[in-house]
Amino acid sequence: METVDLSIASLVLTFLLLALPVVLSLLFGFRLLKPLFYAVGRMTVQLILIGIFLKYLFLWNNTWINLLWLMIMITVAVFSAVRSSSIKISRIFIPGFLSFTVATFVVIFYLNLVVIPLDNVFDARYLIVLGGMLLGNSLRGNIVGISTFYKNIRNDTRKYLYTLSLGASHYEALLPYLRESVELALKPTLAAMATMGIVALPGMMTGVILGGASPEVAIKYQIMIMIAIVVSTITSVVLTILMTLRVCFNHYGVLRQDVFTDRAPGHKKSSRRSRPPGSAAAGRR
Repeated sequence: METVDLSIASLVLTFLLLALPVVLSLLFGFRLLKPLFYAVGRMTVQLILIGIFLKYLFLWNNTWINLLWLMIMITVAVFSAVRSSSIKISRIFIPGFLSFTVATFVVIFYLNLVVIPLDNVFDARYLIVLGGMLLGNSLRGNIVGISTFYKNIRNDTRKYLYTLSLGASHYEALLPYLRESVELALKPTLAAMATMGIVALPGMMTGVILGGASPEVAIKYQIMIMIAIVVSTITSVVLTILMTLRVCFNHYGVLRQDVFTDRAPGHKKSSRRSRPPGSAAAGRR
């Protein structure tokens, strides 16, 4: 059974559902109208454009074009992850790009070569779709992981330096912060996995069923993609943090303050207040 297509009129009727959050926002004074319409409008335009692009991407199914598009997706994901942290983009973009690329390609090639397997591992329908799902989920984990790691060390500088002064190696001093960051990065994914199928039907499973496949096939694909997401997330978070240590710490193991986009906590820019003419003379009287 094929998926029932939605007409333009049906899609317009879907937008009418937004009347409910609009009414609630007006009644209770929620500041949601502007971000709501901005998000819906941007989502609609982006999905229309990507829908047109993917149509031809699947039609051409050219290996080099598919790889180029996946690399563009990785670049945008890394930029979003770094921009959402407190670290300067120029400092950790390249390490982040390398870690995302390694984690994404290793998992995708394993799925396409070993698990599925495909005659063409660069097939756009699998390479782009699976890559998008891995990047979308590992992106959230990396934002949490990177931000937590450097924020905790920055806020806990005295304890971290004290650990180093006691003779701990750089790795030993950083290990507690690395553990906490990775655990926090994986918590949302693990929580979703634990309640999957009982609390909610996951997105990929729903999409496969709506595409005409049986629930048995959908379940297999959902299990596959969730395991792949966990592996991709933990790999990319750990690699990103490890690869950024060289640029974010000096050779003494001290965290560089110039890697942050904002000033260190408690730091105030010194400035001399201008005195009105004659105030100095008046003070001497």
